[in-house]
Amino acid sequence: MTGAIAPSKPLTAMDVCDRCGAQAYVRVVLPGQTELFFCAHHSRQHADALAKVAVEIQDETERLSSQDD
Repeated sequence: MTGAIAPSKPLTAMDVCDRCGAQAYVRVVLPGQTELFFCAHHSRQHADALAKVAVEIQDETERLSSQDD
């Protein structure tokens, strides 16, 4: 996803995807400061459309590959 920014406030397990309710790893800020949250799957699915309208995009999906369970 393009337009990624350094996290201003890290996403937590309390932040959930607005599409499916899974843990959010992407925060999209729209004009007017409205925030949308997406899981990795839905952020990839809607990446092109979001990049066109977002004021900023906070992408923390790299956390998924760095988790060593």
